[in-house]
Amino acid sequence: MFDIKEELRKLPEQPGVYLMYQGDTLLYVGKAVNLHNRVRQYFQGSGDGRPRIRHMVKRVEYFEYIVTDTEMEALILENNLIKEHRPPYNTMLKDDKRYPYIKVTVQEDFPRIIKTRSLSRDKNKYFGPYTNVLALNQTLELMRDLWPLRTCQRSLPRDIGRERPCLNYHIGRCCGPCTGTVSREDYRAMVDQALNFLSGKHQELLRSLEHKMQQAAEDLDFEAAALYRDRIAAIRQLSQQQKIEHADSTEDRDVIAAARSQDLALVQAFFIRGGKLIGREHFMMEQASDLSPGALIGAFIQQFYSGTSFIPREVLVQQLPEEHVLLEEYLSARRGQKVTLTEPQRGEKLKLVRLAAQNAELTLGQFGSRLQAEDRRTRGALEQLQELLGLEDPINRIEAYDISNTFGYQSVGSMVVFEGGRPRPSDYRKFRIKTVIGPDDCSSLQEVLRRRFTHGVREMKEMLAEGRDPALGSFTRLPELILMDGGSLQMAAARQVLDELGFDLPVAGMVKDDRHRTRGLLFEGREIDFGEAREAFHLVTRIQDEAHRFAITYHRNLRSDAQLQSLLDEIPGIGPARRKALLQAFQSVDRIRGLTAEELLQAPGMTRPAADAVYQYFHPSGSSEA
Repeated sequence: MFDIKEELRKLPEQPGVYLMYQGDTLLYVGKAVNLHNRVRQYFQGSGDGRPRIRHMVKRVEYFEYIVTDTEMEALILENNLIKEHRPPYNTMLKDDKRYPYIKVTVQEDFPRIIKTRSLSRDKNKYFGPYTNVLALNQTLELMRDLWPLRTCQRSLPRDIGRERPCLNYHIGRCCGPCTGTVSREDYRAMVDQALNFLSGKHQELLRSLEHKMQQAAEDLDFEAAALYRDRIAAIRQLSQQQKIEHADSTEDRDVIAAARSQDLALVQAFFIRGGKLIGREHFMMEQASDLSPGALIGAFIQQFYSGTSFIPREVLVQQLPEEHVLLEEYLSARRGQKVTLTEPQRGEKLKLVRLAAQNAELTLGQFGSRLQAEDRRTRGALEQLQELLGLEDPINRIEAYDISNTFGYQSVGSMVVFEGGRPRPSDYRKFRIKTVIGPDDCSSLQEVLRRRFTHGVREMKEMLAEGRDPALGSFTRLPELILMDGGSLQMAAARQVLDELGFDLPVAGMVKDDRHRTRGLLFEGREIDFGEAREAFHLVTRIQDEAHRFAITYHRNLRSDAQLQSLLDEIPGIGPARRKALLQAFQSVDRIRGLTAEELLQAPGMTRPAADAVYQYFHPSGSSEA
């Protein structure tokens, strides 16, 4: 049981990111300079003052955190996690704000150094992102003083001598490659110096600037001294190594570290995709307290990557396992490309491993007992479920299906997926029923299953033909158990489709009582009571509720869209294009209803007759100027 008051006392006084949960739902992600002080604020008095956050706090059942070395790292990690998981109470941060980068156009004969907010996968060099834009601008100004490189967009060497040089050349801010007086080699030498500076090799420059600042102060030239002071501060601000995100790397990698305490052992994994830390997971390891970190990590790698759908090119580890060569061969065979296990000795990779190890120690120390309970809730529930159904193979992936309609109108199907006892929303799927007319749940379920497994067969054939690992496909991974929201009729319908397609997969029905609550499972012609298997009961209940919620939400959205479209479609002169323009411009029919014809004209593509028609539709007795 998670005791919030007790866990608040254990929070470290370090920068980091905190994650608020209700059950399996991530409610909120935030950053803190001091986790101990910031997280405690939410649970004291009025919290942080925002009504919606006070409402969120009432729902919080537990929280987690990831420590970082600096506030800047916490900010970038917070941004990555919000974009990846879209927590419902982080709507104010869902603006996809892009931090600026420095781009060096090394593909050009005479490269430029420019600021950009677009990170492209080209062959140019990018540095950043930089969260302090003022420091970034000051550093760009400093670099232009030190290395007068061009900023124009002329095509060189083609345009050399064709036009007069720009103002920057005349004021000494550009060496003027367009004049032909600077050789490509000399220009490249300046670019190389600038690249070294951006790569962090700037201690010599800092020492030089500090000497000039001191000299200016001794000469009582305080204006110059202040200028040097600001430049030094800007460089130091930018020199903070941002381990959380590397702009000059688009590689995918995992970072793995372990921690042990008496009879407990925990492995912490950071997942870096496209150079960004997008998430982390921790895993409790049984009967591993007497293993070395290397042996513990080796056991984890062997088990974890045998079931995961994605293996990165590089795995950074706290300590190399003894059998690391064999593990590399195994991972490379699974991925279809070379995979490297690396124990970093220096630099940014070592800092990432140390950060993962620090979080592993903190997680084990703060949440060890709760993680054991969570393990019983997930993996223990799967073991109970396997025993209840009498299945030989362990259960990891469960797919559950449900149908939703209103008297047969706009029937939809849902597929929700749980892996390891936890929901896997990225694998959820929605199905709009196409071949069934009327309220026929069994036929609708058959259509959904036929589409799902037919797509899986087709995807597997395509991936095998292309030499790719089928385990990486979205529909190729088969469940160890299928759950149907219904009884014997739904199960028989599902069994028929699976037999047609040649899949021998166990199918169970989720039986409800008179109050629409989970009661038991229908399997192979008999109803199975959960009895003492309470963890299995709670897991099936969560799956059944999630399948129902997902189907109902999709059905409601379709009904809302249909009602909204039919309403605007009734207006003469409003076709699909204008309907879309109106909704994009004004967001809702209620708002459109309250606008004048003049205001409606602001929507793209609207004409006076069309605006008048919309207004008259909602105000049949009014004037268009009302």
